Amino acid sequence: MNVQSERVRRIATAAVVGGGGVAGAGVIFYGLVIGQALLARKTIPQVVSPPPRADGVYGAHFDGEPIRLVVLGDSSAAGYGAERPSETFAAAVAAGLAQHQHRPVRMRCLAVVGAESKGLPPQVEVALRQRPDIAVICIGGNDVTHRVRTATAVHHLVDAVRTLRGAGVEVVVGTCPDLGTIRPIQPPLRWLARRWSRQMATAQTIAVVEAGGRTVSLGDLLGELFYAEPDRMFSIDRFHPSGAGYLAAARAVLPTVIAALTEPVPAPALGVPLSAGEGVRSLPQAAMEAAQRPGTEVSAAQVAGRERGPAGRWAQLRHRVWHRLPQQAARTPEPA
Repeated sequence: MNVQSERVRRIATAAVVGGGGVAGAGVIFYGLVIGQALLARKTIPQVVSPPPRADGVYGAHFDGEPIRLVVLGDSSAAGYGAERPSETFAAAVAAGLAQHQHRPVRMRCLAVVGAESKGLPPQVEVALRQRPDIAVICIGGNDVTHRVRTATAVHHLVDAVRTLRGAGVEVVVGTCPDLGTIRPIQPPLRWLARRWSRQMATAQTIAVVEAGGRTVSLGDLLGELFYAEPDRMFSIDRFHPSGAGYLAAARAVLPTVIAALTEPVPAPALGVPLSAGEGVRSLPQAAMEAAQRPGTEVSAAQVAGRERGPAGRWAQLRHRVWHRLPQQAARTPEPA
């Protein structure tokens, strides 16, 4: 059984075990979920190639001290399914950051395919040796498919964020994507995957912002594109994004990466929302809204000079998704 098929099987098993008894309607539900898992397993081919290595200096022709960027997390951060280094998520963020800031960016991707949140500590340990200015973390999907308790997964993520922030590193977290967008997963399994994904993303947002980081909700950000152009947006396994999919994800995260390097946290609340759905909320409310609206940034905010209100910490919602990335900066690969 390949890795992707095993993940689908775990979703199905968890749906049945977590749902209690299987009497009556539960038997029908059990059959539907298992049937959908078996179908998905048959339609997801195995991908054996590791993600391309994209470490190096981007925008080396720019003057100035390089911005040091590390990318941590799972296969989505590693770019599993991309064919070339330039198509990986980490490379797209590094190239865009170099072009926007007109400075070289030294990027190191430490993400591990298949990683759960409990696998972040060794990545963080290596990351701190790079003396990074900013860390981007994408994690959570494997916690959902393995049905790791949300509180447990978030605890590991928060420890990573606090460790990085304690070392003076800015942190941006791309929260758990919506696994219900994966085409081989059909209802009712798709509905369960979507619910669990959003629960994880909401909890991640609250915890990360409390720990001093910023989040960007990925959710089903790419859903419409994936359904309209599945052959282009998915890799061959139909489970992970292709290079085009990763570039689209980078468009959502890059503006927040730039903001983390240039704007204070917590920021004074904006007087007038920039667009519908933006503005200041309590952090729990902001997290719930962000989980429902992909591409939404959540960061700490102040209202009248105060970080907290009656419902807890204030948070600012922004929707900064870029329709285009800057032209990719040239990369000088890291020496082997």
